[in-house]
Amino acid sequence: MATRAKALRLVAVLITCVLTASCGLFGGSSDGGAADMERNVIRIGVLPVVDVAPLRIALNEKLFEKNGLQVTLVPQPSEDEAIKQLDSTLDLTWATHVNFFRAVASGTELQLQGEAYQAGPNSMALVASAGSDYDDPGKKSAPTIAVPSKDDVGALTTRAVLDTAAVEKQKINFKTMPYADMEGALTAGTVDAAFMIEPFITKAQRKIGAKIVTDTARGPTLDFPMSGYASSKKFAEANPKTLKVFRDVLREAQQRAQANKLSVQDSLTSYADIDQPTAALVSVGTFPLSLNPIRLQRVADMMDTEDVLSGRLDVQQLLPPGTTN
Repeated sequence: MATRAKALRLVAVLITCVLTASCGLFGGSSDGGAADMERNVIRIGVLPVVDVAPLRIALNEKLFEKNGLQVTLVPQPSEDEAIKQLDSTLDLTWATHVNFFRAVASGTELQLQGEAYQAGPNSMALVASAGSDYDDPGKKSAPTIAVPSKDDVGALTTRAVLDTAAVEKQKINFKTMPYADMEGALTAGTVDAAFMIEPFITKAQRKIGAKIVTDTARGPTLDFPMSGYASSKKFAEANPKTLKVFRDVLREAQQRAQANKLSVQDSLTSYADIDQPTAALVSVGTFPLSLNPIRLQRVADMMDTEDVLSGRLDVQQLLPPGTTN
């Protein structure tokens, strides 16, 4: 009997070991299916903007790690440079939809992996210096406006908003410069206004007393889809399971950011070179939970209308297979 009892205990121990080792088969694993992923390390290009706060939250709360994915965020000098680095130093990158679509139109093969941000009140705006008399979008018939690029979301939405104020698009003089140089240009008076996004708007307000001439997320650009994440098509085709895990974690992070705007503002102090009082004043828009082809097509169609693209771009072709919303 003693031998039989020992044998039964041995069997019980073996069964326990097998169940413990293979718990992933029954949904109890904490690696989120990491064993099925083609790779578990990805590098994502980012800039110091509100849009990427959910990624910071995901890292702080170890959401990627819990799903078996090791993510490194790599600061980039510009969106264009980040897109160029795909398949070399980066696996994915953040950028505005406008810059992604421009890259596609120029022959770059991309696949969108998630939406990052949608504009809210005063999350993007035309900003003037404290002493400027430019206090209404229709006040100047030929304004000089600072933008990061003449073909980016700033120029696109500025043209749309000033058009509604009866300012002729061809009379707008765009002056290109990085966001970091815009405060100096406003103070020097070399531009009438600057297109800014957060947290640059709030930083300029606190540092030089800048004022908002007009919110550029209104009228035709109300709730405008701002930015997202993309990989090269080559990387996407080689790593569909890895990117599915990324999208799942991103959705959870976006959900947390949307539910707790204070966590977004708090996270800015860790990467956007602003203090807590400034971060607390930053306007926060919306963090979409999924890729929506109808919403994204709105951006491409506006680019077509404004001649930023030479023809209509079908955004559905840029989404992962099977993605419909």
